[in-house]
Formats: sequence, C-alpha cells, structure tokens
Amino acid sequence: MSFVRKIYEWVLSWADKPSGPAALGVMSMAEASFFPIPPDVLLIPLALGKREKALYFGLICSVCSILGAALGYGIGLWVWWAEPNVFTSFAQFFFDHIPGFTYESFENIKSLYDEYNFMIIFTAGFTPIPFKLFTISAGAFNIKFPMFILAGTVSRSARFFLVAFLIKTYGEPIREFIDKYFNLLAIAFTVLLFGGFALVKYIF
Repeated sequence: MSFVRKIYEWVLSWADKPSGPAALGVMSMAEASFFPIPPDVLLIPLALGKREKALYFGLICSVCSILGAALGYGIGLWVWWAEPNVFTSFAQFFFDHIPGFTYESFENIKSLYDEYNFMIIFTAGFTPIPFKLFTISAGAFNIKFPMFILAGTVSRSARFFLVAFLIKTYGEPIREFIDKYFNLLAIAFTVLLFGGFALVKYIF
C-alpha cells in the first residue's frame, strides 16, 4: 500500500470519532500548505453522518483552509529562498517529498500569476490543482497578500460549501456523483469562467 493511500485511510478513520470536526479543521489548514490529502475526503463522511451540520463542516473547511493558505504564503515569503533564486533546504524537502511539488510546475506559476492574478488563485482553490503549490509560490513570488487572500477565500468557500450543500440536500445518493464527477465539473466551471472573462476583455 502506498504512503499516500495509508494517509488517505488514516484521514477517513476520523469520520467516526467525536474529534472528527477538529481533525477536519487541522487537515484543512494543513492541506493548504503541505498535507497531500484534500479535506473533502473527511468533509463528505462527516456531513453524511450529520447532515444537519453539513454547512457547519463546510465552514470549518473554508476558514481553516484560508488560515492554511496564509501559512503557506508565509512559508514562501520567509523560508523559501536562501538567497535570490537559491532554494533553502526546507524548500528542497518540499520538492523531494511533498506530492504536487516539482521544479517545473513551480517555475511555471510565476508567469500564471503575472497573466491571470486573481483568477489563477481562484482556479487553484476551486479545482483539484494542488492548492499548496500556489499558496507557497504566492509568498515566494511576493504576490499581493490582500488579493491572494480574497481569491483564496472565494474559491475555497465556494468549493467546500458546494460539497456540503449537496450532501445536506441529497445525502448518500450524491456521494458517488461527487466522487466521480466533482473535480471534472469544477474544472469545467473554471474553464467557462475564464472564457467569460476573456470574452468580456475581448468585447470591451
């Protein structure tokens, strides 16, 4: 069994524990800065177990994920560079051991920030793209913090409250749909949103 699979099952094990909501908060914060498993994995079974609290669990995910995003930003801003264009040993550890981090993807992000600003952070927060890669790189590239937090808050809240709302409204039947199609729908929605902005820019 792979290391990530073991972590996945460990995350799921918290769903039946009284401390599950607290674990959800911790994992949501960690996922935005270094943890490999998205909090949806725990959010969904918790919300199914107590559907009347589904939106509350979505709120926990949203708030703690933004706190984690701020932590990731701080990592990039303060402990990522030993000197200009030279990574610290801490940064090197991320490249060597944290899923989603590669030199190529990290270097490509700067141009994405330059071109898309708010929208690229929104995309990373709402879709399956590893959010931690963008939170840390935002600090490393000194992206404006207020814009970063605003985009992250909008995207993370939209994602987690949508999942929570679907669980609260439809219960167990929607679980398989979320597992199979949510990421694809999130990507499709973001593509359409990008297209809308591009069209407005083209027209005006």
